[in-house]
Amino acid sequence: MTAFISTMVEAWSELRIHKTRVLLALVGVALSVAVLTTVVGMGTLAREGMRVDSERNGGREATLSVTAFPRGPENAGTATLDEVLQGAVDRYGFTHASRFTQTQARFQFPDGVQMVDLMAVDPAYGDITRVDISQGSWFAADDADRLAPAVVVNEAFYQVAGRPNITTNPKVTVIGTGPVTGVLIGVVPNMYPEERPRAVMLTEAVDALGISGDMFGPVGRELRVWVPPGMADELTEVLTREVAPQLPDYDVGVYRSDYAAWGDPFAPVQLAVSGIAALILLLGAVGLLNISMVTVRYRVREIGIRRSFGATSGRIFTGVMMESVVATTVAGALGVMLAVAVVKNPWVEEKIAPGLDVYPAFPVEAALLGLGSAVVVGAFAGAIPALVAIRVKVIDAIRF
Repeated sequence: MTAFISTMVEAWSELRIHKTRVLLALVGVALSVAVLTTVVGMGTLAREGMRVDSERNGGREATLSVTAFPRGPENAGTATLDEVLQGAVDRYGFTHASRFTQTQARFQFPDGVQMVDLMAVDPAYGDITRVDISQGSWFAADDADRLAPAVVVNEAFYQVAGRPNITTNPKVTVIGTGPVTGVLIGVVPNMYPEERPRAVMLTEAVDALGISGDMFGPVGRELRVWVPPGMADELTEVLTREVAPQLPDYDVGVYRSDYAAWGDPFAPVQLAVSGIAALILLLGAVGLLNISMVTVRYRVREIGIRRSFGATSGRIFTGVMMESVVATTVAGALGVMLAVAVVKNPWVEEKIAPGLDVYPAFPVEAALLGLGSAVVVGAFAGAIPALVAIRVKVIDAIRF
């Protein structure tokens, strides 16, 4: 330990003596590490944003979708279908399962009745697909018992409805077999800028209103289940074998709908980011190596004198190499701090991952990668000049 500390002190002293000579190289290393860490940090942030967006569309990893579409209008009843799907949920003890139906319904707006896209779901759908609520709340388990059905709408619907106060004036009129007054309990952001008005209601409420089809005929039912990723393939086969025979008049399919169904879709992005980071690091290492070689050439006489006073080759090698390691470690720490300041800037976070509500902390692996890369670059840029230094003959060095 004493030898290590003395080597570090000596390396720092040499850096202070030759600070003007190595300053430019250290600035380059600091900037390289900052760019490397920033690229990795932004890549991780963008990856998280893309993952959340994908989960809002297809469900979390792993989400199984059990679809059942009637082969004809005469087979469009939902009572038996719901019994079969609920039986599968109860049999396997799924804790996060939701029916999902896409249809259309008429709603009364201040300027008249308008046909609106409608989703019929269960409360667990909010957890499965990371539903983001901008106002109010999502469905609760007891909302199915309401006499006035609960309704969650998107911002486009809310805007057309006149942006009523959902606390003091939550009424909304939906027209099924007849006009029914519902209760507006929440507002969700639009999925994309030009999205049309969209509403979400519980499956029981939609069935009670008699909304069972749209202009294209009867609609099917889908069951979305959030399961452990390691059991997804096995459960897909099991559900296919059990559900399909119980619904002979339906076309039944079971598949994974989440983003990871066909492997990691973000791997190409991560690979591209890693390639850019490696190139940046290589450029920083080459620049520091050039400066280190020039520095050693200027110190040939000094090295020869130290050798003449008994300094061993190992001592010379360690001293020269540690000068680069200590310098790049300090530069790397500064570069990492600069990268953290850039990536955690609110404006940058909003541009890189606009879909996130809560931004994650700066990835520790990015900081460790940046600092570790600085140490590796310092060792590489110091080892080669150190090898040159120990090969210098004492007598030739003194005469230099």
